[in-house]
This record gives sequence, structure tokens and C-alpha cells, in this order.
Amino acid sequence: MTLSPVWHPFTQHALEPAMKRIVRTEGAHLYDEQGHAILDAISSWWVITHGHRHPLIMAAIRNACETYDQIIFAEYTHEPAEELARGLVAITPPGLNHVFYSDSGSTCVEVALKMALGFFHNAGSPRSRIVVMEHGYHGDTIGTMSAGERGVFNAAYEPILFGVDRLPFPISGQEQDTLDAFETLCRGGQVAALLIEPLVLGAGGMRMYPASLLSELKAIATRYGGLMIADEVMTGWGRTGTLFACEQADITPDILCISKGLTGGALPLAATLCSAEIFDAHLSTDRSRTFFHSSSYTANPIACAAALANLEVWKREPVAIRIRSLEAMHRTRLERFRVDPRFSNVRQTGTIIALDVNVPASGYLSDAGPKLRSFFRARNLLIRPLGNVIYLMTPYCVTADDLDRTYNAIDEAADMFAGGR
Repeated sequence: MTLSPVWHPFTQHALEPAMKRIVRTEGAHLYDEQGHAILDAISSWWVITHGHRHPLIMAAIRNACETYDQIIFAEYTHEPAEELARGLVAITPPGLNHVFYSDSGSTCVEVALKMALGFFHNAGSPRSRIVVMEHGYHGDTIGTMSAGERGVFNAAYEPILFGVDRLPFPISGQEQDTLDAFETLCRGGQVAALLIEPLVLGAGGMRMYPASLLSELKAIATRYGGLMIADEVMTGWGRTGTLFACEQADITPDILCISKGLTGGALPLAATLCSAEIFDAHLSTDRSRTFFHSSSYTANPIACAAALANLEVWKREPVAIRIRSLEAMHRTRLERFRVDPRFSNVRQTGTIIALDVNVPASGYLSDAGPKLRSFFRARNLLIRPLGNVIYLMTPYCVTADDLDRTYNAIDEAADMFAGGR
């Protein structure tokens, strides 16, 4: 067999088995060239919400292709972008009045960081510090790696990363330590923004914390004149049980980052929404106050059409009911593991569930990760544990039978490590 020239993401090619070739997708499944139906239990890295190839979204893409391809988004605009922006302003927390388009989760967070620093620079009172939460992950570009947890992911690139201030993760019962640390940083007067994943830290281990803490962090930021950037790239579009996680804390962030489920997962697109105050700080007859950011494919019309169709799915279909049903199905099936000595930290927020397999060596590089992936792969389940952390984030169309099969496989997989508990 000829070796593929493709270099795959997060893949050690010296250790990984041959890549499965997918020939089509439908609903909650991927289909390989042998005809196996593989349950996509992580929504193809958290992007697929309603299911693969939702008919309304696919039709919108086909229709848009008859009229558009890429259009320069400086000097020109187009109706899919205009209509989508109005739709996003209408459904996001109140007060987010402006929409800046980009291409991915990483880039929309980069945009947010630049907006925050530009806001203070243009106001004549520059602030330079970005505060993040330990174990956070915001992407793989230079800015988002700088803001993310330092470790094996980015050790090679340390010389080009900038410094940020880190808050301790709010361990249950010790949440005040996180709040006190943030207030201490804010008192120095140099905090431009708190960048945070609301309610669930994704790649950092599916770590979960209460909405009340998010609300208190926003209050502290506001009290000291800092901004809050909510990275809802993963948590948005119903994953935590509400359309956006910030709703559960009853807050409006100053800047909101969304991607992944924005198009239902069909095409890459991202948006950074901000308050009028931040937009107005860049609005001037002085060209030096322009927001200097772009990419070649900003507001791609076909991707915007897919996102508009996604908004229609949320309007026309009982998505919220599906999410509540999925939450309940997970809750019922997860219960068996709560007192199981093979597992610890069994947890759920909305449609996201996670549990740690008790092994001697935990963490992202735990040998348990590849073993678990191989086990699930052999059973036609797409599950990619974060080391010894197994998590599920399925499309909303997944069935009870699909979940039964998945939870039974998790139960069986834990037996591989039972002797080490």
C-alpha cells in the first residue's frame, strides 16, 4: 500500500494504526469503506450538533453554491452574512450588538483577544494582562496556545508564547480561592480581560464548575473595569443544556466566541460578537483606530448560508426538547458508574458527560488513552478519551439504543484496568 502524504492532527504516525477511510456520513454515524457504521460519540470533535448532513443545512449549501463563492469582505458585503449577523444578535445574550466573522474556534478567540486590547488602547488607557483559568484550552494558534494550559501540547513553542495570568480551577468547596485570586489580579488595574470556557473546560479534561462561579467572575471583572471573553466554541449550541452556557449564569459577556456548531458542523465558520462599547472604541475618523484583522475567507457566503440554515433548524425543530431528552438519557445511564470503584469524578453538564478511569498513571499522556481508543474503535465507536478521561458529546439525534451500546462498551472497557484500581 502506498503511504499517504497526509499529516493528520494530534496524531503520532509512528504509533497509530492505519487511518479508517470514511466514505459517507449520516445522522449520528460515519460509514467506512468496509460498510461499518461507526457511532460518532464525540460529534467529530464536537462540531456536529443535529447530526451529519442535516437535510435543511445541506440544501442551503447546495442553493448557495448556485449563486456564490468567496467574496472579499472588506469593501463588500452579502446577504447571507448580513442576515446571519442579525440572527446571531437576536439569539445570543442581550447587548452583543456586533459580529466579526472568522474561520475557526482558534481564530475567533484570537479576534477576541485583539478586540480587548484594542478597546483599551483606543480608549487611551492601555491594559495588557489577559487572565485565564488553569487547564483551559482555546486553540492552537500562537495567541490561543499562549492563553491555554502549558504542557506537552505547546512545550516546543514556548519561546514564542506570551505570558498570561492563571486562576486556579474552582475545585468543589474551594471556589472562593478562584474568586479571590481574580480579584487580587484585577486590583492591579492592568487586567484587560478574563478569557474563560463557561461551565466546562473541554480539552483540559472536561472539567466542570457551577454557573454561580461564572456569574461572580463576571461581576468582579465589571467592578474593576475589565472585560469578560466567553469562549463558547465548544459549549455553545446547546451542549451544556442551554443554547449558550452563559445563559445559565444570567450574564452577557463583553465578547462572545462561537464556532463548531454554528453551521451545525457542516462547514468551518466562526463569529466573535461584542458590545457596542467595544465596537465604538474602534469607530473613528482616525484610521489608526481601525480593527486590523482579517482572513482571506472571512464570512464565506456558503458557510454563512449553512449557519443560517442551522438557525432555521433551531426555530423549526424541537431541538431544545431533544437536548432535554438526551440529558435525561445520559443521566440515567451514567448512574451505574457513580459508585463504581473503577471510575472517579463521574460528571455531567447538559449533554456532555465525562468520567475518569482509575489507572496508576493518569493525565493526557496516560497509556490508558490509546488502549481505550483502540478498544472503542474495534467496536465501531468513535470515542477519543483525553488520557484516562472518557467523555461523550454525541449529536442530538443519537438514539437510546446507540447510548446503551456506548455505555455498555465503557463498562466493558474499564475491565482492562480493573486490576490496577
